[in-house]
Amino acid sequence: MRLGKWFKAVSLALAVGVAVTVPAQAAELEYVALGDSAAAGPLVPNQDPNLLCLRSDHDYPALAAKTLGAKLTDVSCSGAVTADLTNLRFGILAPQLDALKPSTGLVSITMGANDSGLFQQALSCLNLLPEPAGISCADRLTAGGKDPLGDSIRAWAPKFGAALDEIHARAPRAKILVTGYGTYIRHNGCYPVQPVWARDANYLQSVMDLISSTARKQAEARGATFVDFASLTVGHDICAAPRDRYLEGLIPAHAAAPLHPNARGMAVFGAAIARAAGS
Repeated sequence: MRLGKWFKAVSLALAVGVAVTVPAQAAELEYVALGDSAAAGPLVPNQDPNLLCLRSDHDYPALAAKTLGAKLTDVSCSGAVTADLTNLRFGILAPQLDALKPSTGLVSITMGANDSGLFQQALSCLNLLPEPAGISCADRLTAGGKDPLGDSIRAWAPKFGAALDEIHARAPRAKILVTGYGTYIRHNGCYPVQPVWARDANYLQSVMDLISSTARKQAEARGATFVDFASLTVGHDICAAPRDRYLEGLIPAHAAAPLHPNARGMAVFGAAIARAAGS
């Protein structure tokens, strides 16, 4: 109801002696953002003066909160692992879950890539020369039927599930949004634009996809909402022209850390979080 019509209705009601109820102001949405660098936005302007977490004031939580008109507590931190949700980081930073309260109405979390060791291993996949002048990281990591990254993700799954249970226990009224990770590199890559051989590109993205699908399963098993970032970044990966990238390559074309979302990517992710929060 428009404000003028409401005042007119109130005046009429008072004239005939009808009781009037004044609309209560809606409570402000309290939003807590948890996660690692994919949420925090390292090097995306403008960075928090406290550089321990390399967190941007234009990361996806900040942009989603602005859209939602929510009060944001952003404790996402570059380099974070699931253990940092309940333990001190650097021996200084409070556990991320300490930001939760019974009044928290919305929680988002991006977590898992650092638990798997994927980003550390990704650096070993660089080959400046074409095959066969180097070593395939996919061949090395899967030699003899081994699957160390897959094993680490499968070991992480119940830990992440337990973290989601703890989030619900601390913020029982909150809507919980669990995000996946982006499509960082397209099928067969784009060597030599990004110096990763085709089979290694496919291997790295398959590991990232496994992290996302594992997070989805843990979220859906608990009634949380999964927000898919992979579909949003198709065609906007590190192989795209710089003007089209949401994710930066090994040598960033925009102000962002290598292999992380840039400002455009954060804007797309923030809009997705806002939509999911309102659905």
